[in-house]
Amino acid sequence: RWAARRIPGEASSGARSAGDRARAIAGLRPRDLLPAAPGGGEPRTGLSMGEHQALSNERWGITREEQDAIALRSHERLARAWDEGFFSDLATSFQGLSRDENLRETSMEKLARLKPAFGGENGTMTAGNSTPMTDGAASVLLASDEWAEKRGLRVLAHVVDVQTAAVDFVRGADLLSAPIFALPRLLERNDVSLADIDLVEIHEAFAGTVAMTTKAWASDEFCRERLGLDGALGPIEEERLNVHGSSIAAGHPFAATGARILPTLAKALYQRGPGALGLISVCAAGGQGAVALLRSAA
Repeated sequence: RWAARRIPGEASSGARSAGDRARAIAGLRPRDLLPAAPGGGEPRTGLSMGEHQALSNERWGITREEQDAIALRSHERLARAWDEGFFSDLATSFQGLSRDENLRETSMEKLARLKPAFGGENGTMTAGNSTPMTDGAASVLLASDEWAEKRGLRVLAHVVDVQTAAVDFVRGADLLSAPIFALPRLLERNDVSLADIDLVEIHEAFAGTVAMTTKAWASDEFCRERLGLDGALGPIEEERLNVHGSSIAAGHPFAATGARILPTLAKALYQRGPGALGLISVCAAGGQGAVALLRSAA
């Protein structure tokens, strides 16, 4: 959300006299009236989300090439989904825009030429493999089968279960890793394995976030030592991960990304047929995160 900048000097609302109020107003400058863009900074560390993810990339050994490949795949798959009409009944044109404006025709060579945006001059994170903050709005109609049937509405999928988690990133945890810790509880509670999931949607906060999440779930060592499991949850193959592109290509409108991802997955599951299972993984500021299990409707 856009917010007015703080008025310098003594706030006029707290002035004790007309003279104090006049002096406070006189201290205003044109720049003080400009809107302040929302940021991704963490008040407890003073680091941005990107700077936190840069640290995570180093810990996990995530390369520039891995991140650029994820970014390229996001753009290619989103473009294909638009061309095939997948989003025709999921998105509405607005003020002349008929598809995501952030979508690019790019390549590994073009992505490789971009300068680092986080992690210093030798950083691996660029504007190409990081999610841009964009404008956007989304909504989800969540209802019972009976409510939908009475109104002649088609049910795409059911939300089976949701699990949240949080990590202490101030003490060294990866800021955007909370969904990693939430997933085992969700799977165990529903007697489902990661191999049972047909489609997986991981919010592309950064390409490194996707790489970190999939590496963690596929690591025997991490799953045993950090998640308390007998072994790895398992790998997530490219053919079932973010199959219609995700946030790197579509952009990240604050507070609307989850509502964009959910119907995208619901429709994809519906197209696969009854009983198809889908997983959503979304990280958030403050070391928070959530995972959700969806099943396509009959």
